[in-house]
Parts: sequence; structure tokens; C-alpha cells
Amino acid sequence: MRIISGKFKGRKIKFNNLQNVRPTTDKTKESLFNILGHFFVFEGISALDLFSGSGNISYELASRGVKDITSVEKNIKCVRFINNFSKILDIKLNVFNYNTLQFLKITKSKFDLIFADPPYNYTETEIETIINLIFNRGILKKNGILIIEHHKKNILKSSEFLFDCRTYCTNSLSFFK
Repeated sequence: MRIISGKFKGRKIKFNNLQNVRPTTDKTKESLFNILGHFFVFEGISALDLFSGSGNISYELASRGVKDITSVEKNIKCVRFINNFSKILDIKLNVFNYNTLQFLKITKSKFDLIFADPPYNYTETEIETIINLIFNRGILKKNGILIIEHHKKNILKSSEFLFDCRTYCTNSLSFFK
């Protein structure tokens, strides 16, 4: 796993002993950021990385110039890894050791970009709960985008906010605004 572009382009992210972590693949990440480049000037946005795992997406955001990044992860080993690796990169991340649903219920922050990569065993109903919390609580700013990475078998077509879906091998990216 590596950082695809920006200030830290090519930097390898080596993490060990992080159980149940399924990082976004380089191919999917590259496609994701190519799409996002059409919507955002990265230096001017705030971003939320839910189910952060290794912090892969947060580092890519920072590498591309995003200064306001919040990472939410419930696994304390992952949180420690994110904190340590962000120090190595000399970037500031707001890292929270929380369950994603708890965080979404209490946060008062709003974001231009929200990326969520829940475990693949999350059901469509559980994913819809995340979507509804984000939109009902106004966590996504006007003109903001929510992206959910999920297994391609989970079809998320029932949301009124869905505007695009892309599939890469076994995973899909669904885009909401």
C-alpha cells in the first residue's frame, strides 16, 4: 500500500498486526481521487475519514493538501498506528477512537468530503443508517460529497442522495450528495 499522489507520492504505508483491516486498494484509491479532483480543490476542504483502519485515505488527503482531516476508528491499535504514522509524515490529523455511529451522533462538525469504508460484512441497512445520520444531522456541507466503499454485492440504490456508483473488482464506491 502506498500514497498515490501529492507531497508524499510513492511513500509506502507498512502496517503490521492490524487485524481485520482491509485497506482501499491503490487502484480504487487512484480512481477515487481522480473523480474527486473534478469536484474539489483539495487545499480548501475539510474531510472526514470514517472506519479509518490504517489511515490510508487520510494520508492520501493530506498528501494532496487537505489540512482539516478527521479520522475515526474504533480499533485502538489502528488509532495508535494512525497517530504514529502521521507524526512520521509530519501531518496533523484529528484522530478519534470512536465507534463511527457514536461519532456521527455526537459530532457538531461539518465536512466537505466524507469517506466511509465500513467492514464488508455491514448490511445494506447498516450502511443506510450511516447515510441517514450524515444527511439528517447535516454533517455534510452544502455541495459536499459522501463516498461509501462497500462490497459490490451491497446495492445502495435506495437513497435519494445517491448520484454515482463505480465498481472495481469486488468493491464499489457509491457517491452521495
